Amino acid sequence: MATKRRGRHEGTIKHRADGRWEAQITLPHNQRKSIYARTRKEAQEKLKAAIRDLDSGVDFAAGSMTVAAFLQQWLDAAVRPSVKPKTWEGYESIVRVRIAPRIGRRQIAKLSPLDVQGLYAALEVSGLTARSVHHTHRCLHRALDQAVRWGMIPRNPCDGAVSPRAKKAEMRVLSQEQAIAFLDANRDQPAYALYTLAITTGMRQGELLGLRWADIGLDRGRLEVRRSLQRQKEAGLVFVEPKSARGRRPLVLGAIAVAALRAHQDRQAFVRLAAGREWRGLDLVFCTGNGGPLDPGWVRETFYAAVKRAGLAPIRFPDLRHTAATLALRQGVHPKVVSEMLGHASITLTLDTYSHLVPVLHEEAAAAMDRALGA
Repeated sequence: MATKRRGRHEGTIKHRADGRWEAQITLPHNQRKSIYARTRKEAQEKLKAAIRDLDSGVDFAAGSMTVAAFLQQWLDAAVRPSVKPKTWEGYESIVRVRIAPRIGRRQIAKLSPLDVQGLYAALEVSGLTARSVHHTHRCLHRALDQAVRWGMIPRNPCDGAVSPRAKKAEMRVLSQEQAIAFLDANRDQPAYALYTLAITTGMRQGELLGLRWADIGLDRGRLEVRRSLQRQKEAGLVFVEPKSARGRRPLVLGAIAVAALRAHQDRQAFVRLAAGREWRGLDLVFCTGNGGPLDPGWVRETFYAAVKRAGLAPIRFPDLRHTAATLALRQGVHPKVVSEMLGHASITLTLDTYSHLVPVLHEEAAAAMDRALGA
């Protein structure tokens, strides 16, 4: 077995008979830990990263570490510092509820693709949807990729397991006639402006609940999405920045939205006077009777009542966002404009999400060409 001379500050790196490169790092109590890579350069990079992680307190003694113990360390050391609280809560929930109870006692060094496949099968038998099992796979795969980078295991067991194909969630949208009927049925309700803005702009529920009057120019018919209201497990209701630069976006308001917001502003003035000194002064467009943020749960329940009031089949509040996109695309608005309106990361995401409308758009394009050529 050939051994390469180690470079300066590189540690021990050798070329194994199976073609892989092996680097070794010294752990506390003079233990040695092997890190595997496909190339010498990759082995050097992994070794340097492992030394940095070791200095920051990561425990690489994976011989007896359980999957549950590793996942908790991964959540604390790698996930919590790098993602937003709501994202961390999602990962933590998947680990605690789905993964740890089933394979948490296995030693991570002995975790096999068969163990992972058994996890997926058990989750499906328990009634979990293919989409949820796929989310579990993505979470576990990301965690075990980190274990590979930390040199705790030579390869990711998830690579040898097959995850169920995630099916697209069923999209329920209102037709043009239904959208009009929905707004007409709720014209006298306190949340009328909220629903109007959702249907005409495609804003997310959290973005609507985080909206301030300072973000709106009614005279100019403009609005700026700058933050979102979010319920977090530990902090409660908090305002957060958009996930991406595209999430922070300007929107043009139509006459219907401007009229609804003006009427809402007038009503809110009376509510503010009634609240007196109890008014919180957060400048929120949609708020409680004392000016505080609205609970998303309350909005959800109120919305269900609004749908029933209009005599429509049950839909979710996020379906108003899909309705906005669908109506815009059917009216001939360019997909690029719709993508920017929704704050999507790319037009590809928009076209993929609303792919069911592509044939309709093609038919309209063909008709437009006929009109242009005088047919």
